[in-house]
Amino acid sequence: MIIDSQVVKNTCNASVESKGFCHYKLTNGIKRHLAVDTLGFPFFAHCTKGNISDDKGLIEMLTINIDYFRLKPMNVHKITILVDSGYHPDFIMSELKKVYPQIGKKIRIEKSPKITPEQKKAEGKNGFVVVKARWVIERSNAWMERCKNLVKNFERTLFNSTQKMKLCFIRLMLKRLAVS
Repeated sequence: MIIDSQVVKNTCNASVESKGFCHYKLTNGIKRHLAVDTLGFPFFAHCTKGNISDDKGLIEMLTINIDYFRLKPMNVHKITILVDSGYHPDFIMSELKKVYPQIGKKIRIEKSPKITPEQKKAEGKNGFVVVKARWVIERSNAWMERCKNLVKNFERTLFNSTQKMKLCFIRLMLKRLAVS
């Protein structure tokens, strides 16, 4: 499972409930938290105000979907959740253990490895370099951007914004099934 968040600007239609200023991206809007599998298809989606930290948004998303982990048998391998450097795995695990104490037996959260400047130089690369496994979540975010009503947040509530994300992926998966 690969998890990331994306900040999206609000339009004038957005309600006060969904407005928040993200200081990291200097954007007034919402944050979309998305958990995808290795093919880029969603496990979970959740929207928060833009001023909510990545950690808190991830904790909210996983808490809402905690039954997925509760129902997972103990004798199956742990799910590895890859996150980027904006997340703090120890804090996230401690907060999730308050909600579901056995979560540590079912998941592990790891930061995806980041390429160092020395590695870039040794490989003869410069500028932006694709990080192994992280490109999957970035591609999923790009798929959402193809839905014109997801380029900005046009919805009045965070619930509606989350449902629009889910509808976008349902449409995408149906198109893929129709082709095969």
